[in-house]
Amino acid sequence: MIEVYYVEDDGNIAEIVKRHLEQKNCTVTVLPTVSAARAALDGHVPSVVLIDWNMPDGRGDELCQWTRARWKDLPIIFLTVRDDPGDVVSGFQNGADDYVTKPFDLDVLYSRILALLRRTGDAAKEYLSCDGIMLDRKRTQVTLDGEEVPLSPSEYELLLLLMKNKGRTVSREAILQHVWDENGNFVNDNTLTVTMKRLREKLRQPACIKTVRSIGYRMEDTL
Repeated sequence: MIEVYYVEDDGNIAEIVKRHLEQKNCTVTVLPTVSAARAALDGHVPSVVLIDWNMPDGRGDELCQWTRARWKDLPIIFLTVRDDPGDVVSGFQNGADDYVTKPFDLDVLYSRILALLRRTGDAAKEYLSCDGIMLDRKRTQVTLDGEEVPLSPSEYELLLLLMKNKGRTVSREAILQHVWDENGNFVNDNTLTVTMKRLREKLRQPACIKTVRSIGYRMEDTL
């Protein structure tokens, strides 16, 4: 399933595109403002982002630049009425992978999305997120509100395991086996407690990491 964020303030156009793409193996979230788009991206990274240029609270090129600075491999397509060569050049310079001008054929748009994903892969599988915490699996990098957070290997593996199972409780036994025992590093239960304490401190005590008493831990969105 292809996850699409569509940043568009024209409800009629947004609904037409949404309806068509959802018939083509896509899920589409329409975001009518730049602020809504930023909030949505901070919480979850989709497969591809479609961005209109003129928004009620900002400009598409600035949103594109902001997005590209945080998620270098996230596919971005401009979907706009602005067809001036200068605007097209600006769109690409600010990080867009493709530029489609209105009016456009819906099947052509879908084909462009597929072509882009064939080249880039599905970013939704490479970027894991919860509230303002973002984990880039390709770069083995964690950021909090856009700032990189250095983690030890065990802290990173613990966070990755919880993020991969977001919304589900992971038992202490399962964590110990996955993070340590798979590498032949047999440790006691206190090692997990200490590692979790350090991870929480580095992530500024995030509310999204829950302790399930006597069982384990769960990560879930709170914002």
